[in-house]
Amino acid sequence: MRAQPTGTPAATGTPAEVTPAEPDLGHHGDAEATPGLVDLAVNVRRAPMPDWLADPLTAALGELAAYPDPGPARAAVAARHGRPPEEVLLTAGAAEGFVLIARALRDARRPVVVHPQFTEPEAALRAAGHAVERVLLDPADDFRLDPARVPADADLVLVGNPTNPTSVLHPAAALAALARPGRVLVVDEAFADTTLAPGVAGEPESLAARRDLPGLVVVRSLTKTWGLAGLRIGYLLGDAPLLARFAAAQPLWAVSTPALAAATACASPAAVAAERAIAAELAADREHLVARLSGLPGVRVVGRPASAFVLVHRPGAAAVRERLRERGWAVRRGDTFPGLGPDWLRIAVRDPATTDAFVDVLAEILEA
Repeated sequence: MRAQPTGTPAATGTPAEVTPAEPDLGHHGDAEATPGLVDLAVNVRRAPMPDWLADPLTAALGELAAYPDPGPARAAVAARHGRPPEEVLLTAGAAEGFVLIARALRDARRPVVVHPQFTEPEAALRAAGHAVERVLLDPADDFRLDPARVPADADLVLVGNPTNPTSVLHPAAALAALARPGRVLVVDEAFADTTLAPGVAGEPESLAARRDLPGLVVVRSLTKTWGLAGLRIGYLLGDAPLLARFAAAQPLWAVSTPALAAATACASPAAVAAERAIAAELAADREHLVARLSGLPGVRVVGRPASAFVLVHRPGAAAVRERLRERGWAVRRGDTFPGLGPDWLRIAVRDPATTDAFVDVLAEILEA
C-alpha cells in the first residue's frame, strides 16, 4: 500500500501499530526546554569548550571577509573516516543533509522511513513532494531492526543508528543487509560518537568507513557532543557521484567559515580521542540513570540504551510530563514520533547529581 504525502502514511507490515493521530513532525526538544526549566529534553552536551576547538573558532572570526573554503575541512573529515575528499559533503548540520537528499532524489519511487526515529528526514521528504511509507518497529521487541520488514523494492530507505529517540544501536550487519544496487540507504549517525562497546576501539556498529555497500549515505553531526547546535555543522559520507547530486542541490557557501574550522578541529586525532573519553563517561552516567529509572513503579526503559538519551514507557506519561514541568523539569514528549504515543518520554542523560534530583521529583509525582 502506498502512502499519500498528506494525512497518516501507511505502515508496512503491521497496520495496528499506526499512531491514531498524525504526529507533529516539526516538533523538537528545544520547544520543551523553555527558560527556567532543567533541560532533559535536548540531547546536546553542555560543557566548557576545549581550547583545541575554541581557538580555531575564534581565529575564524578574523577571516569572515573571505568566502568560505571547504577544502581543508573536507580533507580532514575524509582522513578521519578513511575516505577520499570527494566522498565527503559538508552541510549546515545534519538537517540540511536530509533536505539535500530529499531534493536531489525526487525521482525516488518508493521512499521508506524506519520509525520511530528523528522526524526531520520524513519532514524533508514530504516537503520535497515524496509520498512516504513508514516501517514501524515493534516496542515489544525493543524497537530492534528487522531488515525483512523493509519492502524489497524500496529505492530510498532512511534509518537512524543509534536511533533517536529509542537509543537503540542496531547491528552494522542488519543495516548492511538493507544495502543493494538501485537503492539509496541513508543511515543517520548523528549520535554515533556517543556510543561505546567493550573491546571496540572506535564507534561500534558505525558504517562511516564502509565504502563497499552500494548506495550507502551516512549522515553525521558535530553539534551533539561538542555543543555546536547553534553553529550548524554536519556532513554526508558516500559514493562520490551520489554526493555530487546532493551538492548540486546545495546553495553556494552553505557552510560558514567558523563551522568549517569546527569540522577541521573535530576531525583531529585529539578530538576523536576526546570523543571516546566522553562516550565512556556518558556510558557510566547512562547506566546510573537507567538504574534509577528502573526502580520506579510502572516505568519501563527500552532495551539497552546506547546514546545520550533513554526512552521510557509509562502509562499516563503525558500527564507526568506536565507535572514535571510544574516542578521545573523538561523532558521530551514521545507522541510526536511516529510509532510512539502519549505514554512515551525521552530523557537526556546528565550527570549523576542531576539525575538523582530528577528521579526524586519523578518518584514523588508517580507516588502522588
